[in-house]
Amino acid sequence: MASGGNAIRGTRVGAGPMGEQDHGHHADRISVSYWDALGNETVRYFAAGIAEDEIPETIDSPHSGLPAGRDKANPPALAKAEPYKTHLAYVKERRTEGEAETLLEDALQQLRERRGQS
Repeated sequence: MASGGNAIRGTRVGAGPMGEQDHGHHADRISVSYWDALGNETVRYFAAGIAEDEIPETIDSPHSGLPAGRDKANPPALAKAEPYKTHLAYVKERRTEGEAETLLEDALQQLRERRGQS
């Protein structure tokens, strides 16, 4: 006698009786749409009782990686990426040429003293 099947095939373990409609209580929520510069819409859901100032104005679009805003007509523009700065570039921002010469001379003098070449 071959039964030919399994009675629970295709159901979730712990799903309860077949046809069960109640899967728990769903909290009230609001949907907020965001648009990027390419016109892609992304919807995010927030708790219904959240304060308006806690909902972000911009997000990163998962479709394009561009910033996305809540105003469809005026999506945020891509911020200009700054080029990579070297350590020397940061130092040059903080020091004048004269200060750099003085610091270099002091460092060389200390090195000469340690080596006994004063």
